[in-house]
Amino acid sequence: MPELPEILSRAREMKMELIGKTISGVEVMQPKCLNVRKKTFVDALTDAKVLGVTSRGKWIFVETSKGWLLLNLGMGGEILLVSRKMLPEKRRLVFDFKDGTCLSLNFWWFGYAHYVRPDKLKTHAMTAKLGPNANELGLEDLRTMLKGRRGNIKSFLLNQSYASGIGNAYIHDILFLARLHPLRAINTLSEKEVKGLAKAIRGGLQPSINKGGAFYEVDLYGRKGGFQMKHIKIGYREGKPCPTCGRPIEKIKTGSNSTFICPGCQPRK
Repeated sequence: MPELPEILSRAREMKMELIGKTISGVEVMQPKCLNVRKKTFVDALTDAKVLGVTSRGKWIFVETSKGWLLLNLGMGGEILLVSRKMLPEKRRLVFDFKDGTCLSLNFWWFGYAHYVRPDKLKTHAMTAKLGPNANELGLEDLRTMLKGRRGNIKSFLLNQSYASGIGNAYIHDILFLARLHPLRAINTLSEKEVKGLAKAIRGGLQPSINKGGAFYEVDLYGRKGGFQMKHIKIGYREGKPCPTCGRPIEKIKTGSNSTFICPGCQPRK
């Protein structure tokens, strides 16, 4: 599943390539991904000029002269800038531009392409409550968010309404860098540990952002991301030695999913 590093990278590429382009047509092969009727979606975005592209968490926000196009790749997929002659076989939507290029979108599972009128962005249910991008959180922001909470730290970090963009791919290394057990209660964290967590969130995301995202996702031009397994510290490395203390990395159950930890560096206090 693409998370903040991948989505931020796609948004940056789209911003560089799409601003100023005008959509000449929209082809929808999977209407279920839309939030409005197919005809409404097509009519709303045809002849729209791209004004800007940003991202929040796992969502891409495309601002146009006729409203907003909001994209979420769900469990994965591709956003490719191609020509009609080079369209990939697997695609769910195609946005044609007047200059002859087109944007092809493919969702593996649960992807979304939503249209929102210019004045209705704040009422879009799936994005209105998103927290700030996790990589932009400062120490004071994190202190405020954690104050008075009693849940475990992993659940907090995965809650998109607090800090958006962290998912199961990056959570393992973030918690490892912070030296925190995933089930550690928030109200037991010391000031030093909160400072360490703020630093770890950035440290766990920025290396992948710098490399254009993970190797299992592709960029706007079809190239794989540069963040590879060798760059991951403990995530998905069960049985391998911890890079800090050498103890074997363990895979433990945390609620409905699992987390990779070093039992030496991340004791459950």
